[in-house]
Amino acid sequence: MMMLRLLHFRMTTGRLLFLAVASAFSLPAHAWSNHALGTWQALASTDEVAHAAPVRVESLEAFLAAEGPKLERLLDEEESWARSHVPHYPARPAALAFKADGSAPEMRRRFMAALRINPASRLTLFMQVRPGTAVPASAAMPRSEVTTVGQRDDHNKAAFLRLHEGDLVTPLDVTATASDEPDFGLDIGIWADNGTGYGRQYGFGKQPFGNPALEFSSQAPMHMGFFHESWIVYKAAPFLLRTYPEYRIHLYQTLARHALRTGHPYWGWRFAGWALHYVQDLTQPYHARVVPGVGTATLLWTNSLALLGMPTQKEHAITLVSNRHQALENYQVRRMRDAYARKDDKDALLLAARDATDDKRYPRYTDAAVRASITQQSHAAADATDAALERGIAPKYISDPDYVMTASGSDVDLYALVSAGPQAARDEMTTLVAGLMKNFGIHSRLFVRALAEGAQAGAN
Repeated sequence: MMMLRLLHFRMTTGRLLFLAVASAFSLPAHAWSNHALGTWQALASTDEVAHAAPVRVESLEAFLAAEGPKLERLLDEEESWARSHVPHYPARPAALAFKADGSAPEMRRRFMAALRINPASRLTLFMQVRPGTAVPASAAMPRSEVTTVGQRDDHNKAAFLRLHEGDLVTPLDVTATASDEPDFGLDIGIWADNGTGYGRQYGFGKQPFGNPALEFSSQAPMHMGFFHESWIVYKAAPFLLRTYPEYRIHLYQTLARHALRTGHPYWGWRFAGWALHYVQDLTQPYHARVVPGVGTATLLWTNSLALLGMPTQKEHAITLVSNRHQALENYQVRRMRDAYARKDDKDALLLAARDATDDKRYPRYTDAAVRASITQQSHAAADATDAALERGIAPKYISDPDYVMTASGSDVDLYALVSAGPQAARDEMTTLVAGLMKNFGIHSRLFVRALAEGAQAGAN
């Protein structure tokens, strides 16, 4: 009996701690800041994208008008696939099934509802330009016209070019731009407890983890994949099983293939970029492991102390894991943005994203790759990533529980600080982030090749 009580106590304390840590951990719901910076490099040598002919820009309304009846069937088939293949999938309510009738604005509304994305998502015609590229004021598009998310910090000082229907653009620019778009608010407010009308209608249920009252926290369960934790973690925190990047990847991959097969290449590559975003998110260790660097036993013990009136260790653990997640992102985006601005295509991170030498070591991308390859790899790298951050970045930002990165000022430039520091720290961070960007590039290319092959096969 005593053993049963002890087990129950451990499971209860574990559940509470995992809930607390997951809530804090999910605040920086980006995996990589500004995916386009990596996508331009990852796909730079691909015949399928980089060497493809320019495509004509098309409005979403025109695409829906042309393909509406086919999309009705396609999205119904996709819903059946998700119900059969995505564990713990929250079924789409029947009332949200796409219907191809009504006015153009009504078709657009119904399409967004069928995808269960934020209905305020802009979905305008735009292109992100590479850092260091001048954009004429007359052609510049304000951030507010491409995203519902405010400029919280300077992680993503991107510049946007306004496009018009009929403009010619390269598939690489379309895909790279779109690969950042899911972070522009598509998955915000979609849960029943997010305080939005559409969240109550979409059928996803309550937000599995994170603070439902915080806007950006609500996208985390769609962008993270906790598929390789120990059984006791899932016992203690079953809500961690409710992560759905597989649903988003397959949905947008299906739309991309359809658009490419039916003569709508602009939307084909734009949907491809949306799908690619979630693939890339899962290459980030902090999106595949709940608490890198902290073992299950330590978590249980830490929360036991908190329940006994000693919460300090638990609070410190929450702060540190959040800071490290953000520190990795901070260094990555600032270094890549700096390399683009200086036109330094030999920077180690850009080189790593382009490095295709190991592509053939991986099997062709299939739906199974999300768990069998991508997240397995990033989950396995999580503890080493956490340790490398400890060695490569000053303790203030990584190991000081009194410092909270989101609250202590977003002007911190960890790339600049590391660059001005010891050579050992510079080498540590270069090795760490270049290795992760190499994985980013590999899985991006594998996904795009499989998508393009599938589209071509369907068109023949």
